[in-house]
Amino acid sequence: MNQAGAQATPGPKDARPISKYERVEFGAIPGWSADDHAKALKAFRISCRRLGELARNPAKDSKFRPDPRILGICGALAELPAKVKPEAARHFFERYFDPHKVTHSGPDGLLTGYFEPIVEGSRIADDRFKTPVYRRPADLVDVVDESNRGTKNGIFTHLRQTVAGLVPFATRDEIDKGALKDQQLELLYLEDPVEVFFVQIQGSARVRLRDGKIVRVGYDGKNGHPYSSIGRYLIDKGEIPVERMSLDALRVWLKANPEKAREAMWANKSYVFFREHPEKNGEGPHGVHQIPLTTGRSLAVDPGYHAIGLPVFVVSPSLRHVSPGGFRRLMVAQDVGSAIKGPERGDIYFGSGVKAGKLAGVTKHRGNFFVLLPKEAKAPVKKREPAAEAVKPKTL
Repeated sequence: MNQAGAQATPGPKDARPISKYERVEFGAIPGWSADDHAKALKAFRISCRRLGELARNPAKDSKFRPDPRILGICGALAELPAKVKPEAARHFFERYFDPHKVTHSGPDGLLTGYFEPIVEGSRIADDRFKTPVYRRPADLVDVVDESNRGTKNGIFTHLRQTVAGLVPFATRDEIDKGALKDQQLELLYLEDPVEVFFVQIQGSARVRLRDGKIVRVGYDGKNGHPYSSIGRYLIDKGEIPVERMSLDALRVWLKANPEKAREAMWANKSYVFFREHPEKNGEGPHGVHQIPLTTGRSLAVDPGYHAIGLPVFVVSPSLRHVSPGGFRRLMVAQDVGSAIKGPERGDIYFGSGVKAGKLAGVTKHRGNFFVLLPKEAKAPVKKREPAAEAVKPKTL
């Protein structure tokens, strides 16, 4: 774990901000005592359950290993009953963690939101549902561990395995034009490319079939091309003013301009693949390492700065559409994202459905992190390493 004042310093090839943790007291965290820590503890338990599974049975396709200090605190959860009052939960966090304010050389922290859309779809193509949601191709190879893909800029995170070696996978426009046709990779069909694009932005969805059955799909890899923001593309093109840009504004523009929409979506060469997830016991969709997400308590972070599983107290006085007095809440680092880069860059999971989507769509606010590190931490949480050398494809 990163001790107070210890720097997580980028290497010479990495322009990412230098960050450090400065030890503070819990009383110095705005809103610490007023939060409902029992809700945060519930999310932390969920992380612990999944991290414990990964510690016992590591994923064969991942180098990720849970931090033993976090696992040690997870073991202490046995001291608590299944349901605890907020005060008891707060005492648990104060007993086992020390708070640290995140300071860094980059711009102020930024919070955005994401959610799980509920969309209409079909298992077979018809006149209404024509656009496929693809499952992961068998020849897709991870060249960057999934837990670290959000930390890599401008390199291929996945490639295609061929007899000649690793080559770039098809781009978004090539896939839309039929690069994966006749490979039996169609998982489901949605109404149009815009619906599929938005599901890919969020990384998960609940799809309502014609018979009323709900099917949950979640992220299962991407084509490996660097992500680029369609919102920024449209702002630069003068299509949507920066002050009006939001998920709702983006959706309206794409639906109203189908021809231009194709070109705009193709500007982002990145393409996400999915798999079907059975719903269990009311669990949320899965974040990184298949950790079930908790509405309002799960946070996507940059794992180059913060270890997955750590509690993070997020402060944003200007984020008032969730809490009128501002957002001050203990969350848990349970996800990553291609656009989530930086020591105080966070993506708040708002839940499923229309209401969650509206909250997520208008969230773009400055914010600050107080990361809770296990007491007596002696090592960095995750020291910034030099940027990884890209795995070079056979042909580019």
